[in-house]
Amino acid sequence: MTYCVGIEVDEGLVFAADTRTNASLDDVRVHRKLHVFEYPGERVFVVMSAGNLATTQLAVSRLRRDAEDPSAPRSLRNFRHLFEVAEYVGEVLVASQVQAGSDNPHGGINTQATLILGGQIAGERPGLYLVYPLGNCISASPETPYLQIGESKYGKPILDRIVRPGTALEDAARCALLSLDSTIRSNLSVGLPVDLALVRAGDLRVSQQMRLEADTPLYAEIHDTWSRKLENAVRTLPRFPWEPQAQATEDPSALPPLPPRRVPARKDPGDQSAQQ
Repeated sequence: MTYCVGIEVDEGLVFAADTRTNASLDDVRVHRKLHVFEYPGERVFVVMSAGNLATTQLAVSRLRRDAEDPSAPRSLRNFRHLFEVAEYVGEVLVASQVQAGSDNPHGGINTQATLILGGQIAGERPGLYLVYPLGNCISASPETPYLQIGESKYGKPILDRIVRPGTALEDAARCALLSLDSTIRSNLSVGLPVDLALVRAGDLRVSQQMRLEADTPLYAEIHDTWSRKLENAVRTLPRFPWEPQAQATEDPSALPPLPPRRVPARKDPGDQSAQQ
């Protein structure tokens, strides 16, 4: 399985994705699911994928092939509007699903995939789209300024509570990492490392990009600080009538030890359909 989240705020776009895939019961691997198509000063796109790995790799390869071919009649480089790019990516996704299915002599394998597309074309504001397996798409909105694919339920609460169009870009990025961290904590089919990319409005390039491993100091500090802050917040909630009033504490020694992180994670049950 997988989990990817894209966030659209006034300052730009945030993309975060895990890297775990499985092709069989004991074949758990790391594959990049966050793909950058960057043409500085002109346009920039980020595509994140969930679903059949053969389908998504084929779709990304076709997008790159068309973009690198000056004679291609339709590519990421020659659309004037982002919604047209989303429609084109949907068409490529559908064609890739059909191809992946026809290449399977045995049948019975789910070749569907879902994508998140985001970016900016010069002269337009940044945008974020969810591309469904049927090729149709929806965009993020001020009411719901984020899109998710894969195991979305575990990482949704932090996004619902915090993310707004006016949220600072770096705060949105921290929320994305916490959303991934919560999902990794609760679901063994989603795993580290995590890829993160930021596109600041007007930069027309990827402004920041990084990969966070389990032992990356930044990720470890975010994980531990968030766990401690949550625990302390629970301890400072209104007390029941029969309880004595408690005082908040920020002293780590006053709190019980954190439960161990799932690193390295156990191998997750899979199937033979090469699912991300």
